[in-house]
Amino acid sequence: MKHRSRTGVVVLVSGGMDSVTALYHAIRKYRVVGALSFDYGAKHNARELPLARYHCRKLGVPHEVIRLGFVDRLFKSDLLKSGGSVPDGHYEQGNMRRTVVPFRNGIMLSVAAGYAESVGATGVVIAAHAGDHAIYPDCRESFMLAMGHAIRLGSYTKIALLRPFIAMTKAQIARRGAALGVDFAKTWSCYKGRRVHCGTCGTCVERREAFLLAGLDDPTAYG
Repeated sequence: MKHRSRTGVVVLVSGGMDSVTALYHAIRKYRVVGALSFDYGAKHNARELPLARYHCRKLGVPHEVIRLGFVDRLFKSDLLKSGGSVPDGHYEQGNMRRTVVPFRNGIMLSVAAGYAESVGATGVVIAAHAGDHAIYPDCRESFMLAMGHAIRLGSYTKIALLRPFIAMTKAQIARRGAALGVDFAKTWSCYKGRRVHCGTCGTCVERREAFLLAGLDDPTAYG
């Protein structure tokens, strides 16, 4: 901790295993001045958001939940309450495109950049990783580079878009989180948002696979 940068950052924290790990990673490396979560009408928001709040409180990080109700009302995605059923299958299968929320990261990063400049932060941390690239165009490094450039140009303080996991697999993130002491039992992945993880949707399959490949015990209850 004594080598931590004094750079102030804001972390996007959904309550999933990637973003929670990013929060713990950022605490070690930067001065975290705030964390943002978004309630945009996803089926699993009600399961994720309390866990984001839990970790922020545990680490003493100010936490804000930004409500984006227009997304559920106006956008088309099976991830949303207004959409159809969440498909089962591997995360990289074509039918997982039904869970894409159009330009979600672009919207969230824009809000985060404005918030960061308002609270004196000079960086925004997002947990996009290599496993997201196949399905989600707004998780790819080409998008992140362009968005980061736009954020720098659009802010007086030249806010940096920090993406520590962009070249990492979810298994590598799981290992990193374990090394940082993340309690993965208090993270949520399942897009269906039921009482327990379904075990069969794309994010559940990816979660199970990550723990297996990382050689870690999976603390998740699947239904």
